[in-house]
Amino acid sequence: MIERRNIALCIVLSIVTCGIYGIVWFVWLNDDTNKVAEEPNPTSGGIAFLLTLVTCGIYGLYWAYKQGEKLDAVAAKRGLPNGNKSIIYLLLSLFGLGIIAYALMQDELNKYADSAVQ
Repeated sequence: MIERRNIALCIVLSIVTCGIYGIVWFVWLNDDTNKVAEEPNPTSGGIAFLLTLVTCGIYGLYWAYKQGEKLDAVAAKRGLPNGNKSIIYLLLSLFGLGIIAYALMQDELNKYADSAVQ
């Protein structure tokens, strides 16, 4: 099961802690998305963060795109309407608005945390 998180609190804590909480949130987003997507051999949140750090953010753009693809696939599997979240997350991350992409991802994951099907 995944945990439902308060988006406003995550944003405030990310700002107050100068991004430290944002790193933790990034890892949680990655791991929760892997759980709901039921990935067979997923990349862990820690590895995703490390790759983003080593590649100076380039992997983070790829990660944002893949997160959108995974969440779209989960929505399609559950019969929910889905759009092209991957492009939205990529563009937000590309223009320095990654925290908004995180908030949108968390909103999507909160829908799955509320559902009984995990």
